[in-house]
Amino acid sequence: QLTNHTVFFGASDGPMTDEQIKAEPGAVLHLPTVLGAVVPVYNLPGVTDLKFSGPLLADIYLGKIKKWNAPAIATLNPGVKLPATDIAVAHRSDGSGTTYIWVDYLSKVSPEFKDKVGVNSSVNWPVGIGGKGNDGVSGIVSQTPGAIGYVELIFAQKNNISYGAVQNAAGEMVKATPESVTKAAAGVSMPDDFRVSITNAPGAGAYPISSFTWLLLFETPSDKAQAKGMVDF
Repeated sequence: QLTNHTVFFGASDGPMTDEQIKAEPGAVLHLPTVLGAVVPVYNLPGVTDLKFSGPLLADIYLGKIKKWNAPAIATLNPGVKLPATDIAVAHRSDGSGTTYIWVDYLSKVSPEFKDKVGVNSSVNWPVGIGGKGNDGVSGIVSQTPGAIGYVELIFAQKNNISYGAVQNAAGEMVKATPESVTKAAAGVSMPDDFRVSITNAPGAGAYPISSFTWLLLFETPSDKAQAKGMVDF
């Protein structure tokens, strides 16, 4: 909508690409507003506090790990009674910043995922069923025993959906919280244009699937009154 000039400003969890920015008649600014995170949600009756690694999540979303009691999951979760249930993979059907953050992370930790799926707000998934929005994905997960999906952290918390800890770059198992997301941002140097990825961020206590969300604005819009309102805001 921003590039079609149907809105004065936009907002996104995935920054515009160099190609998208170059295609515009004027400079586009990215203003980071808040931090967020994407969490792996799952439906395994009787199982709580699951732990995941990035390569494990990538292999699940590549369709390489198909059962919950697979050795790769059991190794990270000693003592947990994992069922032999099939893993039902859920993902977004619509283009979304949530997907962008998820695949940006998985592409950093899995060369195969980067090669086969890549980084975009909408991708061709090798496996799984799609749901529209955080609601759609969480609906699939909550109604399907054995399902796994990904949603925004605050959405998972508000709707009391089980979500797992993820191993960070320092080797720690970290659950997403406002504090662990803040730590992910603290270890990254901010570039002049504010377009920065903080997935798989270094540092103790950092949650690895974190991101800024940005306001997108034209630097020299024609509507000066709206521009002043935006600057005041």
